[in-house]
Amino acid sequence: MIEIDGSHGEGGGALLRISAALSSLTLKPTHIWNIRANRPKTGLMPQHLNALKLVARMSDASCDGMDAGSNEVFMKPRWLKGGKFSVDVGTAGSITLILQAAMIPAAFADSTVEITLRGGTDVKWAPSVDYLKNVTLPTLSSMGFNGEIHLIQRGHYPRGGGILKARINPIKKLKPLKLLDLELDVIKGVSHAVKLPEHVAVRQAKSAEKTLRSAGYIADIEVQHSEEGLGPGSGIVLWIDGKTRLSGSDVGAPGRRAELVGQKAAEELIYHISQGAALDRYMGDQIIPYMALAGRSHVKTAQLTKHALTNIYATEKFTNKQFQVEGSPGDIAEISVD
Repeated sequence: MIEIDGSHGEGGGALLRISAALSSLTLKPTHIWNIRANRPKTGLMPQHLNALKLVARMSDASCDGMDAGSNEVFMKPRWLKGGKFSVDVGTAGSITLILQAAMIPAAFADSTVEITLRGGTDVKWAPSVDYLKNVTLPTLSSMGFNGEIHLIQRGHYPRGGGILKARINPIKKLKPLKLLDLELDVIKGVSHAVKLPEHVAVRQAKSAEKTLRSAGYIADIEVQHSEEGLGPGSGIVLWIDGKTRLSGSDVGAPGRRAELVGQKAAEELIYHISQGAALDRYMGDQIIPYMALAGRSHVKTAQLTKHALTNIYATEKFTNKQFQVEGSPGDIAEISVD
């Protein structure tokens, strides 16, 4: 049984999700304790619980401790299967984080996996649906990952109500990944507003374009406006569209000017570009388990984060692969695995 100390590293939900995902994929039983020990409110929250339950269903796992507030979980997967699955968080909890966890085992299921998720699609401290579609998936596709995401309805804090549908087709093996230096191509983006005046999305986009232009970059930003959703919200995601993909993003909030939202997203993208690395700090976290599964991979990330180091800790436990890291937390770093 694989033992995971949930207080290791950043000690949050990421360690929980990736451990459960890799347990389901490798069919190795796991015991996770001290769950979210480094957070003000410890134990399983609804968002984390839903992620665990989903990957447990996908691997027909027997489980103990799968309750809200639980600080300890046991999972014993039996077999990895395809099929149709659904998750309703019931809050604005991020469904993109849940999908991230499910994508890891789904790629190697015995048949196609179709997942319908309801909750938050564009919320703080989580990748937006536009990031998953335009940064995560294209990067993984270069390794042979075969999946697609369809946005049905956006969901924002505090009401949620967003709907995503994902379809992931099985593969036999991932291809090794080598992404080191940034290749700057065109900059694209999506600025959206739901149940708000359209000018909110327009102002976000124009502010981002102005900030990027002042740094010497031109962007093509699509404006999206919708009245469909449980509550109002807005956000913007920018990305380099090419072989290497870097991002910048922000979400709106009551009383926060749209111009500031667009500016912050552009400034984050400019920062990532300035580092000259092929991956932004978020993809530097997400790519870790896929690197181990593919083997012989080598990437450079704009910023080595605690999340990345935590993901390495969990991935090494389940895959028996050893990572090499050149760089310090907070700085540009190269990550490789044999």
